[in-house]
This record gives sequence, structure tokens and C-alpha cells, in this order.
Amino acid sequence: MTSTESVLPTGADDTPAHRGPSWPVLAVAAVAVVIVPLGVSGTPLLLPAIGTDLGGGLAPLQWVVNAYNVAAASTMLATGVLADQYGRRRIFRLGAGLYLVSLLATILAQDTLVIDVARAAAGIGAGAIVTSMTAIVANAFDGPARAKAFGLVGVVIGAGLALGPTISGVIAQLLDWRAVFGFHAVIVAVGLLGSLLLPESRNREGSRFDFPGAGLFTVALLLLTIGTIEGPQSGWAGARTIALFAGAALAFVLFVVHERRTRNPMFELSLFSNRQFLTVNLVNIEFAFGFIGLLLLLPAFLFSVGGLGNGAAGLRILLLTVPIFLVPMVSGRLSAAGMPLRLILAGGLTLIGAGAFGLTFAEGDSPLWVLALPLIVTGAGVGVLNGVMDGAAVGSVPNTSAGMAAGMFNTIRLAAESLASVVVVALVASFVHTRLAQTPLPSDLNAATAADELASGDVKHLFAQYPDQAHTLASVHASAFHQVMWISVVLAAVSVAAVLLLLRRQDSPR
Repeated sequence: MTSTESVLPTGADDTPAHRGPSWPVLAVAAVAVVIVPLGVSGTPLLLPAIGTDLGGGLAPLQWVVNAYNVAAASTMLATGVLADQYGRRRIFRLGAGLYLVSLLATILAQDTLVIDVARAAAGIGAGAIVTSMTAIVANAFDGPARAKAFGLVGVVIGAGLALGPTISGVIAQLLDWRAVFGFHAVIVAVGLLGSLLLPESRNREGSRFDFPGAGLFTVALLLLTIGTIEGPQSGWAGARTIALFAGAALAFVLFVVHERRTRNPMFELSLFSNRQFLTVNLVNIEFAFGFIGLLLLLPAFLFSVGGLGNGAAGLRILLLTVPIFLVPMVSGRLSAAGMPLRLILAGGLTLIGAGAFGLTFAEGDSPLWVLALPLIVTGAGVGVLNGVMDGAAVGSVPNTSAGMAAGMFNTIRLAAESLASVVVVALVASFVHTRLAQTPLPSDLNAATAADELASGDVKHLFAQYPDQAHTLASVHASAFHQVMWISVVLAAVSVAAVLLLLRRQDSPR
């Protein structure tokens, strides 16, 4: 989840220059945007409970998280343009209304597939909320006051990201998983009510949206996501999986060709010739894998290997998320003091890699510090990156391209987070399946089914049905988790090398 300032639409407003008191706008913005990080970080913890209650298997449970991310990544730029054209307050209300309806559908759902569709709708709503509210805040404040306003909104986003797992865990522990989405619905309803205090604004001279490009990008992202989810079940060399990956590659190639030819591209590909912009977007890969992927794997690991419940798992995850809320101000000050961007980025990536290395030692019977220390280090690394990445992406290009750079950066980050969350679960499921296939098991215990349930964290029924195998299953799950952490270590090392190489001539941050 990124700072809202980085998705700020550009261009002057063509609405009358009328400004009332700004604090109601800021209050509504704080309430409204907090739902977006809560939806990102608070949902993974609920997947085991949803699976136990509604069933559906690993793939539908993965879509509870991925539908939200894919939809937001695919529509973020479109909702920003629509807000400029038709009114920011109007698009905010439509987005928040869609989000609220999606939450009500989730609460009433009796099938995991219904939740998948509802979460996709929530992702579209989240994109509209962020882009429209960003423009509303920018229109309500000027000069230093605008920077302070965005700083406060950024704090709210950071708090939502940090507290999402804990809030979800506590509510689910005390009530159930549906109550968590009920809590989210209350927040969105308050934001909608607060929209009565918002002024309307628009910028009809803003750029038009590249719908063919967005369509190709969405198809490529969807096919790649589906292929990754299908891999552990259909086989990575299976015809279905290969066809999905081939289709994703074809759609992506067509997307690049279209973007190079159209007069109004969704992505200005020439921006990637800027080394700083290219580097920051490459950092998104390890950022997504090392943080979002870990955020998705941790609940299942804590449930099966640690034997924890929702509330205790949510408190453990605070060790990862609280540093993300606190550390960005440190890296921001280092950047302002003149520390080169390459050193800050390399330092953050190194911390993420070191944290992943530390997690390879975490076992079910390990002391708390064995888990706590690497989680804190990883969170600190993510916080370091959060403090500079958005500004570095936008600040690396001319002011005339700032809006396009911000939109590209946010879209790429959301796409990377979506793919990372799919990849890490698919890897765990594959590693567990491989190990279980080589392990003597009861005849009625299917290795593929057990692998899916372990990867999704839906272990209560599995362990209750096969108590004699619980230790073996938990050990296999821990081994698979460690293997993914080793991949994160390698990816972090490669990312550090890429940052130092690509920005080797940079003496100071822009």
C-alpha cells in the first residue's frame, strides 16, 4: 500500500475557486482511506476461518485476497481519470458505495466464490476511494498545509496497514470472520456520510484514459495470476498451466505494442529509460515478495506450526507491521540529509533479506524472540523503503510526467503485490505436496488436499482428523515456509546488487 500523494491527479481544476474550512475534508479523508490498508493487511488472517466455514479449497481462498489486489491494480488509473472528468466527490461516493455493497455481500455470503466476486468489487471501490480522495485533499489545501495534510493521511494509511491483522484477529477471535467485514462496513458507511461535507471538484482538461491498454494489462495480470494458482493443482508443466502463462505473455506483448503506438498511453514506457524510475519499480518485486507475501504466509504458519489462534497470531504480526508505521520518518530524514537513494534502497532491501534469513530458523517450539527479531527487522526494511520509494518514483521524472509516473508506480506495485501473494502460497503448496508425496501417510489422507489446507492455514479440521500426523504435517509446513524465505533472501540479494549497479553514478537523491 502506497502513500496517497503519489496517485495525485495532475492538472488545474476548472471548478470555481471556492474553499471552505479544510478540516472537515481532512477528517473525512482520514476515515475514508483507512479502509484500503485494512482491506490489504487484515484479510489474509481470515482465510483459514473462511475456508473452515465455507470450504472451496486453496484457489478460491487465494482469490479472496488476489481479487482485491488485481481489481485495484487494473482500475486505479481509470478511476483517477473518471474522477477528474465527472467529479471527485461523485466518484468517491460511487467507489465507497460499491465497497459498502461488496462488504454486505461478503457478510451474507454462503459460498467462497461469492466472496471472491465481492472482493473484486471492493478492489474497484478502493481504487476510486484513493484516487478521488487524494484529489479532493489536494484541492482543499495549498502550500505547506497540503504537505501536512498528506502527511496525516499517510500516517492513517500506515496505522491501518500496521493494525489491520491485529484488529482482524481480535474481532475474529471474539466474534467471527464476518464481524470483521461488518467493522469495515461501518467505517465505509461513516465515510459515505462524511461525503456530505466534501466540496465537488473536477478537471475536464485532464488526460483521457487508455481503455484498450488497461484491458490488455488486466487480461495479462489475470491470466498470470490464474496460471500461478493453477500450477500446484494442475502441475507446472500441465497443458492448462502452460496455456495460461502463454496467454499472459501474449497479452503483455500486445499491451507493450499498443502502448508504444497509441497517442494516449496508459503507461509511458519511455519513463523506464530513467534509471531511478526503473530501479524503484524493480524494488517493488522484492518489496511485494518480502512483505505482502510474508503477510499472507504468516497466519497459516502461526496457525499450523505455532498452534496459535486468531487473536494471538494477530498480535504476533504486529511485530512485522508496527515498524512499517514508525520507520519511514527515519529514511525520509536520511534522504533529506543527503544520503544517496541507492544506499537507502539497498539498506531497506538488506534488512528484508536479513529478516527472511532469520525466519528460516523459526519453528513451532522456538522462543518468541526467534520469531520476533526477524519480523521486526523485516518490518524495519519495509518501512525504510516506504519512506522514499513514492517520492523517488515521482521525483525522478519531469513535473509534466509526474502524474503518469505516480499512476504507473502505484499500478506496478499493486500488480507486484497481487502476483507475490499468489506465488508464495503456490510455492508453499508445491513444496508441501512434494514432501508429503514422499512421506508415509494414512491411506485416506490425500497429499494434495493436505498441502492446500496447510498452505491456506485451514488446519483445525485437518489436525483434528489426523492427530497422529499433526506433528509431521506441521514440520513439513515449516520446511516449505523456510524454503520460501530462502527464495526471499536470494531475491533480496539480487535486488541489492541491481540497485547498486543501476544507481552507481548517483551521488545524492533527487
